[in-house]
Amino acid sequence: MVRAIIGVVLLSTVSAAATELTLEIMTFNVRYGTARDGENAWEHRKDILVNAIREHEPDVCGLQECLVFQAEYIVEQLPKYRWVGIDRDVTGRGEMTAVLYRHDILFPVECGHFWISETPDVPASVSWDSSLTRMATWLRFYHPETKSHFHFYNTHLDHRGSEARERGVAMIAEHAERAPEKEPVIFVGDINAPAERSKPYDIAMEKGFSDAWVEATTQVGPPVTWSAFRAPEPDVDRRIDWILYRGPIRVSRCETVLYNEDGRYPSDHYPVTATLHITITE
Repeated sequence: MVRAIIGVVLLSTVSAAATELTLEIMTFNVRYGTARDGENAWEHRKDILVNAIREHEPDVCGLQECLVFQAEYIVEQLPKYRWVGIDRDVTGRGEMTAVLYRHDILFPVECGHFWISETPDVPASVSWDSSLTRMATWLRFYHPETKSHFHFYNTHLDHRGSEARERGVAMIAEHAERAPEKEPVIFVGDINAPAERSKPYDIAMEKGFSDAWVEATTQVGPPVTWSAFRAPEPDVDRRIDWILYRGPIRVSRCETVLYNEDGRYPSDHYPVTATLHITITE
């Protein structure tokens, strides 16, 4: 909780000067709540997951594999948050790339969804070698204290289709180019490809994004983000959950969060957080 209190003080101080906006960003694959995971099923870990979010108090969090009842439970337990999302299969029962946000300081003035396919405006459409329906959710946030905007993208790319992952990163980058000039863009998600050594990562870098983990002044935790509900194995380097950004942003800290309660982990992925400082210009 000390980190959260410090974060609020920093935000208030910086906002008063109207030169920087400090945001705590999280990406978190929460593992879909109907999975038959035995002792790691949603009912047995839902409060651990809520506590992991509460511990870090992100201002915005991209959730992957989130079902409606999971999102509703999170905001019921953490009432300072609201969420935006739609399930990828448009059945009312599928997984979402939902976005959780602090409604006391941020306001989504625009939002939308598109599918990772050749027909992105067709709900539940699938293309290339994707094994499942995949999508992205985006919001344009307004921060009243600094009178500034930023864009936020959240996605979960295919776990099998390499072309679909590459096309997905390119699609999101190209969609983000529609943002007004000088407005920062934050792009998070479970990319299902290792950062720093995969084609999707190369595409993201070529499109002008930077990696919060690489650029952070301080890195905390291991460079691996898939947990399998266990502690990380030593010497594994596989960051498949990314926080990327574009624009006038510096990163003071990025962390692979190993929050657990008596060895019980909240999901089969570790959440990742980054402290971003956005320079506000007139």
